[in-house]
Amino acid sequence: MTENLTLQMDDYLPLRDVVFNTLREAILKGELKPGERLMEMHLATKLGVSRTPIREAIRMLEHEGLAVTIPRKGAQVAKMTEKDLQDVLEVRDALDALAVVCACRRMTDAQFVELKEAMKAFEDATRTEDVRKIVETDEAFHDVIYASAENPKLVNIINSAREQMYRYRYEYVKNPSVYSQLIAEHKQIIEGFDRRDEEFLKGIMHVHLTNQINAVREVIREQK
Repeated sequence: MTENLTLQMDDYLPLRDVVFNTLREAILKGELKPGERLMEMHLATKLGVSRTPIREAIRMLEHEGLAVTIPRKGAQVAKMTEKDLQDVLEVRDALDALAVVCACRRMTDAQFVELKEAMKAFEDATRTEDVRKIVETDEAFHDVIYASAENPKLVNIINSAREQMYRYRYEYVKNPSVYSQLIAEHKQIIEGFDRRDEEFLKGIMHVHLTNQINAVREVIREQK
């Protein structure tokens, strides 16, 4: 599948980041399949770069859980497992519960307006076929909540966990049938903040993640 790879140039990014973004996008879109080898020489030739940025990009992919190095076999695209999914989302569930409680107490009127605007942007994105845009607008919605929590250390931890779950979120929103459910859940989150109802918000955020776990689990099982 590497035959279709084309370097996504960006004059403002170091070459390793350009290579990383190119490989990351190919993995998320399924152009590079789980278990497929990431051979440095082959990728360097295909993308027209040296092996150094390829090696650095692979390390970055490993950090996100998108690649893994197997002894005597080298690097390959990591396979999604139900255990990894469960582990990542259990952590995210706990972090989100804390985030919504903090945000519920500290969200300003301006941030509440921003949250509603982010919800509308996500709805608009679901009418396109741009999965990356849909994922980004979904993340932007949640980013308003995290910023409203006014706890930079919490946000840093959440961002680290988000790198680990990006692939699963991408798989989730590939299926247009989940969009109406996501929109409905976002509206419930808005209602919870409007009422400043901490317990309701913790509950709906848990449902939000549980639905994602169940949907992606089915994808993983289908790929076995």
